[in-house]
Amino acid sequence: MPEDSIDHIDFDELNKKAISQPLVKHIYTADPSAHYFNGKIYIYPSHDVDAGEAFDDLGSHFAMEDYHVISMKSVDSEAVDHGLALHVNDVDWAEKQMWAPDAAHKNGKYYLYFPAKGYDGIFRIGVAVSDSPMGPFKPQPEAIKNSFSIDPAVFEDEDGSYYMYFGGIWGGQLQRWRTGSFNAEEPESPTAHLPKDDEPALLPFVAKMTDDLLEFAEKPKEIQILDENGDLLLAGDNERRFFEAAWMHKYNGKYYFSYSTGDTHFICYAVGDNPYGPFTYGGRILNPVVGWTSHHSICEVEGKWYLFYHDSSLSKGVTHLRSIKVTEITYNDDGSIQTIDPYTK
Repeated sequence: MPEDSIDHIDFDELNKKAISQPLVKHIYTADPSAHYFNGKIYIYPSHDVDAGEAFDDLGSHFAMEDYHVISMKSVDSEAVDHGLALHVNDVDWAEKQMWAPDAAHKNGKYYLYFPAKGYDGIFRIGVAVSDSPMGPFKPQPEAIKNSFSIDPAVFEDEDGSYYMYFGGIWGGQLQRWRTGSFNAEEPESPTAHLPKDDEPALLPFVAKMTDDLLEFAEKPKEIQILDENGDLLLAGDNERRFFEAAWMHKYNGKYYFSYSTGDTHFICYAVGDNPYGPFTYGGRILNPVVGWTSHHSICEVEGKWYLFYHDSSLSKGVTHLRSIKVTEITYNDDGSIQTIDPYTK
């Protein structure tokens, strides 16, 4: 439900129909990256604030400047806010817009991955390290070499390899990297530099991480998302093509790459046989929520699978003031995922 369709919504009634309620209500949180570390759920969301920026399609009103870590003993327990984990002022290279983060764990260390705009106005991806899943996190002095765009998601495979998936179009700047370097030419418009509708859609990227999880071990590679005929999804197919919010999980030996379609507000998934793809479009996981954005993660907890997501119902539809939620995922026998409606009829 994009912002322009919320004028006549009764939010008290909508919240009664919501299949889940906000996990925390004292602050606004979004883009929840959830992990099950050491028998406990840890959620790494962005922290929404009202910075007074005007709404635009480049996302300037998403002016987040820090991160909090949320933990839960179980999906039914109270969510605990552990306070400030990292602030933009602590990151030497970053100026603003600490957007959707993710986290990883290895050998007793915890790694927080985050996008931010540098002082040159270009999004890069940084990493900060802690001895605790709750932080505080100490950032590396520079962004990850050869990183760009937004929405890092780090996946640990069963063989101990780690991969980062990332990218986002429009305000996420992915379209400005089509030639392999940042295109600084004007206009700075969300639809400038995009492929035409009948051309293949822009693709997200993946890179294997170094053993210390601080850098890319290889040049990032595009991830192919194919239709039922084995062809790349087209840019005009905006109900299926990738927009932002990459996530990877593995179920019954298959790799599930999931993502947001952005301006059409679906969470979709595609399935492949290895972490690099190609991935064949599988369907929708989540139908549109209240608010312009939709961003998620998928996490297994004690044998069940859960979708962590957000909406703007608590803020009565304010696009940049969102709240994280959770609901269970159901798989069909063939491995497909049943589509979730965020509100009952």
